[in-house]
Amino acid sequence: EVQLQASGGGLVQAGGSLILSCAASGVSFDELAIGWFRQGPGKKREGISCSSSSTGTTYYPDSVKGRFTISSDNAKNTQYLQMNDLKPEDTAVYYCAVYEGFCHIDSSYAFKYDYWGQGTQVTVSS
Repeated sequence: EVQLQASGGGLVQAGGSLILSCAASGVSFDELAIGWFRQGPGKKREGISCSSSSTGTTYYPDSVKGRFTISSDNAKNTQYLQMNDLKPEDTAVYYCAVYEGFCHIDSSYAFKYDYWGQGTQVTVSS
């Protein structure tokens, strides 16, 4: 059974940083496309990145490019989302999700993903 555990959220001031983690069990990261999504208050769920061993990492919204970075520890089956220069508009519940395969142009869509972590709240104060 595939399980994902997202963690690392919290309250941070604007300009600060957080590192989120997504730990997977029951499957190897080598086989997966790993996506990060977020859902802010009153907003729809938004894909912010997809990463796979075969295609590298793709970021979707321009708002996170240059501020958010993905890294992985395949030995621990864990991916990290480093978030720098956080802004109040980054406030959201952040989710990691996976599907077996590789990232492609449709990987920003939530329906592509088969397994989801429980989400971790990130709150950025101004």
